[in-house]
Amino acid sequence: MAAFRRPLLWWRLAAWTLGGAPLLWLAWRVATARLGANPVEFLEHQTGLWSLRLLLATLAMTPLRRLSGRSEAIQVRRLLGLWAYAWITLHFAIYLTFDLEWSTAQLAKDLVKRSYITLGFSAWLLLLPLALTSTRGWQRRLRRRWTLLHRLVYPAAILACLHFLWLVKSDVREPAMYLGILAVLLAARLGRRGKAPSDAQGSRSR
Repeated sequence: MAAFRRPLLWWRLAAWTLGGAPLLWLAWRVATARLGANPVEFLEHQTGLWSLRLLLATLAMTPLRRLSGRSEAIQVRRLLGLWAYAWITLHFAIYLTFDLEWSTAQLAKDLVKRSYITLGFSAWLLLLPLALTSTRGWQRRLRRRWTLLHRLVYPAAILACLHFLWLVKSDVREPAMYLGILAVLLAARLGRRGKAPSDAQGSRSR
């Protein structure tokens, strides 16, 4: 039994490292005052980047499971998703604290005037019910509706990528790269769906 569980332990360790190590690095940068000329911009950029990376890593677990044939990828998907939401919330909290000073009136103005803020805020809202219902208890309560609800991760990821793309004013290569990765992940999912009926028909014919 211990030998069977050991691979999952390593996968979980990798997921915790992926989500937690950048946080420790960022805390070290804050503690040593190594945040560059614009500390707020640095913090917002880094937390936004890691939010997006972890969100894409979460989406990559299903294709990875299909390619590797290992179920551990699916078993750590929820953990990665929670890390992604934690980073997104931290990203949003830094913006609220240092840019808006927790002014709801200013937030409302930004949501109306700045499209990239609207996109990012919408992504955060879409992911909120996923984080709240991520437990097995909620999965049992909602049953099939849980699966439907958690498909909101796909539009949320699209909005997050567009948020980054629209935020950048000149060099769009980096946000375009993340958008391209998302497109590949979505294409892999759609491609799998498209093959499902023919695969099922083929298995019946055999």
